[in-house]
Amino acid sequence: MRASYTIGSLLLDRLYQLGLKHVFGIPGDYVLTLYKLIEESPIEHVGTTREDCAGFAADAYARLHGIGGACVTYCVGGLNIVNAIACAYAERSPVVLLSGSPGLAERVHTPFLHHMVRDFSTQRDVFEKVTVASVILDDPLTAERELDRALTALLKYKRPIYLEIPRDVVLTPVQVSSPTPPTTAECESNPAALKEAVTEVRGILSKSERPVVLAGAEMYRFGLQNDLTALVERMNAPVATTLLGKSVIREDHPLYIGVYGGLVGREEILEFVDQADCLLTLGTLLTDIEDVNVHSKLLAAGRTIHATADSIAIQHHRYEGIRFEDFIRALSTAPLPSFPARPLPTQDRIEFEAPTPDAPVTLRHLFGYLDGLLHEKTVVVADVGESLFSGADLHVRRSAEFLAPAYYTSMGFSVPAALGVSVADPSLRPVVLVGDGAFQMTGTELATCLRRQHAPIVIILNNRGYSTEREILEGPFNDIHEWHYDKICEVLGGGIGHRVETFGALTRILDSAMADTRHLHVLNVILDPQDRSTAMTRVGQRLAKRLMPS
Repeated sequence: MRASYTIGSLLLDRLYQLGLKHVFGIPGDYVLTLYKLIEESPIEHVGTTREDCAGFAADAYARLHGIGGACVTYCVGGLNIVNAIACAYAERSPVVLLSGSPGLAERVHTPFLHHMVRDFSTQRDVFEKVTVASVILDDPLTAERELDRALTALLKYKRPIYLEIPRDVVLTPVQVSSPTPPTTAECESNPAALKEAVTEVRGILSKSERPVVLAGAEMYRFGLQNDLTALVERMNAPVATTLLGKSVIREDHPLYIGVYGGLVGREEILEFVDQADCLLTLGTLLTDIEDVNVHSKLLAAGRTIHATADSIAIQHHRYEGIRFEDFIRALSTAPLPSFPARPLPTQDRIEFEAPTPDAPVTLRHLFGYLDGLLHEKTVVVADVGESLFSGADLHVRRSAEFLAPAYYTSMGFSVPAALGVSVADPSLRPVVLVGDGAFQMTGTELATCLRRQHAPIVIILNNRGYSTEREILEGPFNDIHEWHYDKICEVLGGGIGHRVETFGALTRILDSAMADTRHLHVLNVILDPQDRSTAMTRVGQRLAKRLMPS
């Protein structure tokens, strides 16, 4: 037994041992004592301009680093970060949210304290809906057990957890039975069930001629990218990804065919996957954006293998007692059939004909030219709308080089996410794709990038409004006030702003920004409000139908 820990120091020690090296957030009086402990710990605090920005930054950090963290004060901070934590929950990103709260002693004498909403449990009640574990560390006798229970859930499900500490117990001594954090080793798969599942997969594949693997984001969340590559190479099977899973496998891999999704995928990819006689959907979230109709067809025919962290389903039944990670690793080493090579959809660059230098810049020009500039040290961070849908066809050069809220689709993700990327891996250069509406929400986080001397390239698609909503239902409510985005660097006191109106300016400025790794660059790209990508048109038309009465 050890008594050298306090509740606060135990918490930080556990997180540091699990790999958390940075925590994003904004201080407040209910969390200042914990902030002081963070300052004295090996974990570095990264101050942000808004709490939701801290959440998005922690989310992106977790996607690259395996665990992320944010620390905010009670209610006014905590309830500001709910949306970002909901995004992390929906898209399986292991973020630890730390929150202070009123001290236990002061609650007795003053039932109405500042920042309160309804009662002292309100904030925790909210976060119970968007986390896999929500714990209040208010008792030294149970603190270690409750903390480890929450951390086990974080590791097992790769989703956020909520840890609240009343401010007057942060420094309370606690007896610790184990100096190390929990692991998922105790949750091993049932060997017999795992063997039977792999055998059944082998039987299905032995009767197939045109299998296709559809990989999703969970392959990266659980560190299974190499296993995925090994699996498709052993089978010689084509592999597509969902939009959320884009870049989970190298996009220059000879078996990679592109992004599959009924709303955003290229027609030749949709047709190729739809013609599969066996579909292995691995780590995928089958959403309305993906619109994976082929899965339903093959499921009815008993020709699907659908594996996620929540369930392993083969043909018409589910297997219990099998961990997702164990199943994928077992498949990658099993003696599965190897299939003859067959013609695959082409992996050409985004096609566009370079116009004259004085031609107005278009989405096709922008993404076509940008596609040729990406390399192994660039990370594309896309917001929602045209940033995401046009970005789907960009060819990233290595695994996990495309980050976007492609399922939850929350505007404002990209700029703070670029901060999280730069903190997680300073060797990577974020290329941010963000609409003008989304930039107006969270673009202030460029100040933190400047403060920390980060140098993202921020490309603002300035079409004076919400393009996705325009495509679904036009109206003046989709218009926004136009900022002089190229002047934002003057306000922030650093970086270089550019106004881009022509193709010649685009090529010159992008080339210069890519070569200059010392400075943040902001490109205000002036687009025709009616300019649309093919993917955006398809998404908008499909969503518009849902608004019409039947």
